[in-house]
Amino acid sequence: MDEHIAVVGASLAGLRTVQGLRRKGSAARITLVGDEPALPYDRPPLSKAILLGTAEISSLEFVDADALATLGVDLRLGVRAVSLDLDRREVGLADGSVLGFDRLVVATGSSPRRVPGLRPLPGVHVLRTAADAACIRTGLLAARRVAVVGGGFIGAEIASAARQLGVDVTIIDTLPTLMTRGLGPELGARMTRLHRRNGVELRLDSAVTDVVGDERVTGVALAGGSVVDADLVVVGVGTAPNVDWLRGCGLALDDGVICDEYLRAADGVYAVGDVARWHNPRYRSAMRMEHWTSAGEQATALAGTLTGTPTPCAVLPYVWSDQYGRRLQIFGRIGPGDEIEVVHEEGDRFVALARRDGRLEGAVGYDALTRVLPYRMQLANG
Repeated sequence: MDEHIAVVGASLAGLRTVQGLRRKGSAARITLVGDEPALPYDRPPLSKAILLGTAEISSLEFVDADALATLGVDLRLGVRAVSLDLDRREVGLADGSVLGFDRLVVATGSSPRRVPGLRPLPGVHVLRTAADAACIRTGLLAARRVAVVGGGFIGAEIASAARQLGVDVTIIDTLPTLMTRGLGPELGARMTRLHRRNGVELRLDSAVTDVVGDERVTGVALAGGSVVDADLVVVGVGTAPNVDWLRGCGLALDDGVICDEYLRAADGVYAVGDVARWHNPRYRSAMRMEHWTSAGEQATALAGTLTGTPTPCAVLPYVWSDQYGRRLQIFGRIGPGDEIEVVHEEGDRFVALARRDGRLEGAVGYDALTRVLPYRMQLANG
């Protein structure tokens, strides 16, 4: 009987796994399950080009229905996985059906974290899906004042888009600098100054306690009693892996699905993309990456493993962020206590290196692609 591979999660990681399997000659029966009704689409532009209006959501599809048909995939869209029975080798779906499998790939990604106690008033949004982006884009065109809760990459991108559209923006974050978790405090301070120069009001070292308004949001209340006026609020305080449907099934869960270097979570069960917390042999440690390129590289490695060529997944982290018409790029890792050296600076453009014990750990460039790429090669070569 033909082997059946079930891939749960129809975004980048799940789709690339399916494509990789076919590219490597797999003749298995494949079912691809997605909780959204749309065909798999590209998510990074949602906080960039879609908010700015320079791209249409219809342009983001990775593949059309005809291309998927050529892959010979049983596509189940608009249905969510709700349970996993490892003994029976079955995934329970929200429509009441059960999907049996021989091997399973968990690619359910992540979802935005919520601020506890924040009321879901009209005008308060998170950004994960194309539908979210469309609502925020509509809101930006009508808004006079936008409050962005969270000063990480998504918050900074939303603020950048709003300022480019001429809307007043306030970013609220509990940390003293923007993007601290991804860049560290020194480079975070540099990007904080960039946002200030572009007219963003910053309320840092500040915690949000609630939103203000009755029928619609009119502001954000901060600890200490002050209020930031806003007719549009976007919450971007990080994401959490989508593992609730896996609780109690027997898989090890800890900020994601725990996997080995082959992305294996259990016998015949694998995880890929944002939901996977795997042992990265490049760093000899477990990590979870919410990076577009990482999802694709993991899927390629996993397709090799599933087709008989066990392939350790040794990914070099890479993330980018478009802000104020320029690109911020980060290769490798920047950790607490790393020594930061700015090796190139020209106006807002810069290249900075992060070293730990004399070893290059990361390279960051803002609008400096050609100057940062040689360091990317050094990192890739170890």
